[in-house]
Amino acid sequence: MHEIDIFGIPVPDAGPLFLTALAFHIAAGLTCVVCGAVAALSRKGSPRHLRFGRVYLWGLGVVFASMAVLSMIRWQENSHLFAIGSLAFTVGLVGYLYRRRRPYLHIGGMGLSYVALLTGFYVDNGHNLPIWDRLPAWSYWVLPSLLGLPVIARAIWRRLPGRRAAS
Repeated sequence: MHEIDIFGIPVPDAGPLFLTALAFHIAAGLTCVVCGAVAALSRKGSPRHLRFGRVYLWGLGVVFASMAVLSMIRWQENSHLFAIGSLAFTVGLVGYLYRRRRPYLHIGGMGLSYVALLTGFYVDNGHNLPIWDRLPAWSYWVLPSLLGLPVIARAIWRRLPGRRAAS
Protein backbone atom coordinates (compact mmCIF):
# COMPACT_ATOMS: atom_id res chain seq x y z
CA MET A 1 0.00 0.00 0.00
CA HIS A 2 1.21 3.47 -0.86
CA GLU A 3 1.96 5.93 1.98
CA ILE A 4 1.72 9.70 2.22
CA ASP A 5 3.68 11.91 4.60
CA ILE A 6 1.74 14.05 7.09
CA PHE A 7 3.92 16.20 9.38
CA GLY A 8 6.77 13.74 9.01
CA ILE A 9 4.64 10.69 9.87
CA PRO A 10 4.00 8.13 7.13
CA VAL A 11 0.25 7.51 6.75
CA PRO A 12 -1.28 4.74 4.65
CA ASP A 13 -3.04 6.09 1.58
CA ALA A 14 -6.15 3.95 2.15
CA GLY A 15 -8.59 6.24 0.37
CA PRO A 16 -10.64 9.34 1.11
CA LEU A 17 -12.81 7.77 3.84
CA PHE A 18 -9.69 6.69 5.72
CA LEU A 19 -8.09 10.13 5.44
CA THR A 20 -11.32 11.89 6.49
CA ALA A 21 -11.70 9.62 9.52
CA LEU A 22 -8.02 10.18 10.31
CA ALA A 23 -8.49 13.97 10.27
CA PHE A 24 -11.36 13.70 12.77
CA HIS A 25 -9.33 11.20 14.81
CA ILE A 26 -6.32 13.49 15.08
CA ALA A 27 -8.39 16.57 15.97
CA ALA A 28 -10.38 14.67 18.59
CA GLY A 29 -7.24 13.04 20.00
CA LEU A 30 -5.51 16.39 20.44
CA THR A 31 -8.66 17.77 22.06
CA CYS A 32 -8.67 14.84 24.49
CA VAL A 33 -5.02 15.28 25.42
CA VAL A 34 -5.50 18.97 26.24
CA CYS A 35 -8.95 18.78 27.85
CA GLY A 36 -8.11 15.66 29.85
CA ALA A 37 -5.03 17.32 31.30
CA VAL A 38 -6.91 20.54 32.13
CA ALA A 39 -9.75 18.59 33.78
CA ALA A 40 -7.31 16.46 35.80
CA LEU A 41 -5.39 19.51 37.00
CA SER A 42 -8.50 21.54 37.87
CA ARG A 43 -10.21 21.56 41.25
CA LYS A 44 -12.64 18.67 41.31
CA GLY A 45 -16.24 19.79 40.88
CA SER A 46 -15.25 23.25 39.65
CA PRO A 47 -16.89 24.63 36.50
CA ARG A 48 -13.55 24.26 34.69
CA HIS A 49 -13.21 20.59 35.72
CA LEU A 50 -16.77 19.83 34.63
CA ARG A 51 -16.53 21.70 31.31
CA PHE A 52 -13.18 20.22 30.26
CA GLY A 53 -14.18 16.76 31.50
CA ARG A 54 -17.30 16.81 29.32
CA VAL A 55 -15.33 17.98 26.28
CA TYR A 56 -12.81 15.21 26.99
CA LEU A 57 -15.55 12.58 27.03
CA TRP A 58 -17.14 13.86 23.81
CA GLY A 59 -13.70 13.94 22.20
CA LEU A 60 -13.09 10.40 23.38
CA GLY A 61 -16.35 9.39 21.69
CA VAL A 62 -15.13 10.91 18.41
CA VAL A 63 -11.74 9.20 18.85
CA PHE A 64 -13.54 5.89 19.36
CA ALA A 65 -15.90 6.33 16.39
CA SER A 66 -13.14 7.45 14.03
CA MET A 67 -10.86 4.68 15.29
CA ALA A 68 -13.60 2.15 14.53
CA VAL A 69 -13.77 3.42 10.94
CA LEU A 70 -9.98 3.38 10.59
CA SER A 71 -9.86 -0.14 12.02
CA MET A 72 -12.59 -1.45 9.73
CA ILE A 73 -10.70 -0.16 6.70
CA ARG A 74 -7.37 -1.64 7.85
CA TRP A 75 -8.40 -4.36 10.32
CA GLN A 76 -5.29 -6.50 9.98
CA GLU A 77 -3.00 -3.57 10.78
CA ASN A 78 -5.24 -1.86 13.36
CA SER A 79 -7.07 -4.57 15.33
CA HIS A 80 -4.80 -4.02 18.35
CA LEU A 81 -5.57 -0.28 18.21
CA PHE A 82 -9.28 -1.11 18.12
CA ALA A 83 -8.81 -3.07 21.36
CA ILE A 84 -6.95 -0.19 23.03
CA GLY A 85 -9.54 2.34 21.82
CA SER A 86 -12.42 0.18 23.00
CA LEU A 87 -10.83 -0.08 26.43
CA ALA A 88 -10.23 3.69 26.57
CA PHE A 89 -13.81 4.52 25.65
CA THR A 90 -15.32 1.90 27.98
CA VAL A 91 -13.39 2.92 31.09
CA GLY A 92 -13.91 6.62 30.25
CA LEU A 93 -17.65 6.06 30.01
CA VAL A 94 -17.66 4.11 33.30
CA GLY A 95 -15.69 6.95 34.91
CA TYR A 96 -18.19 9.49 33.66
CA LEU A 97 -21.24 7.48 34.70
CA TYR A 98 -19.90 7.08 38.25
CA ARG A 99 -18.79 10.70 38.64
CA ARG A 100 -21.24 11.39 41.49
CA ARG A 101 -21.83 8.00 43.10
CA ARG A 102 -18.34 6.51 43.22
CA PRO A 103 -15.54 9.07 42.99
CA TYR A 104 -12.88 6.32 42.96
CA LEU A 105 -14.43 4.75 39.87
CA HIS A 106 -14.66 8.21 38.31
CA ILE A 107 -10.99 8.95 38.92
CA GLY A 108 -9.89 5.46 37.91
CA GLY A 109 -12.05 5.30 34.79
CA MET A 110 -11.18 8.73 33.48
CA GLY A 111 -7.51 8.32 34.36
CA LEU A 112 -7.26 4.89 32.75
CA SER A 113 -8.99 6.17 29.62
CA TYR A 114 -6.33 8.90 29.35
CA VAL A 115 -3.54 6.33 29.81
CA ALA A 116 -5.11 4.07 27.17
CA LEU A 117 -5.50 7.02 24.79
CA LEU A 118 -1.79 7.83 25.10
CA THR A 119 -0.86 4.15 24.84
CA GLY A 120 -2.73 3.84 21.55
CA PHE A 121 -1.03 6.94 20.22
CA TYR A 122 2.47 5.75 21.13
CA VAL A 123 1.90 2.18 19.98
CA ASP A 124 0.82 3.51 16.58
CA ASN A 125 3.22 6.44 16.23
CA GLY A 126 6.10 6.03 18.68
CA HIS A 127 8.48 4.61 16.10
CA ASN A 128 8.07 7.85 14.06
CA LEU A 129 8.59 10.32 16.93
CA PRO A 130 11.86 11.91 18.03
CA ILE A 131 13.31 10.29 21.17
CA TRP A 132 10.51 7.67 21.18
CA ASP A 133 11.99 6.21 17.98
CA ARG A 134 15.05 5.18 20.02
CA LEU A 135 12.98 3.17 22.49
CA PRO A 136 12.11 -0.50 22.09
CA ALA A 137 8.59 -1.23 20.80
CA TRP A 138 7.45 -2.74 24.12
CA SER A 139 8.02 0.62 25.83
CA TYR A 140 5.18 2.18 23.80
CA TRP A 141 2.83 -0.29 25.52
CA VAL A 142 4.29 0.14 29.01
CA LEU A 143 5.52 3.71 29.59
CA PRO A 144 2.13 5.48 29.60
CA SER A 145 0.96 3.08 32.33
CA LEU A 146 4.18 3.36 34.32
CA LEU A 147 3.75 7.13 34.37
CA GLY A 148 -0.04 7.33 34.61
CA LEU A 149 -0.96 4.63 37.13
CA PRO A 150 0.95 6.20 40.05
CA VAL A 151 -0.77 9.54 39.33
CA ILE A 152 -4.18 7.84 39.30
CA ALA A 153 -3.37 5.92 42.51
CA ARG A 154 -2.29 9.15 44.22
CA ALA A 155 -5.50 10.91 43.16
CA ILE A 156 -7.60 8.05 44.55
CA TRP A 157 -5.49 7.89 47.73
CA ARG A 158 -6.11 11.58 48.36
CA ARG A 159 -9.88 11.00 48.15
CA LEU A 160 -9.94 8.20 50.72
CA PRO A 161 -11.85 8.97 53.93
CA GLY A 162 -9.59 10.69 56.44
CA ARG A 163 -7.02 11.66 53.79
CA ARG A 164 -8.71 14.87 52.60
CA ALA A 165 -7.64 16.96 55.59
CA ALA A 166 -4.11 15.55 55.50
CA SER A 167 -3.45 16.32 51.84
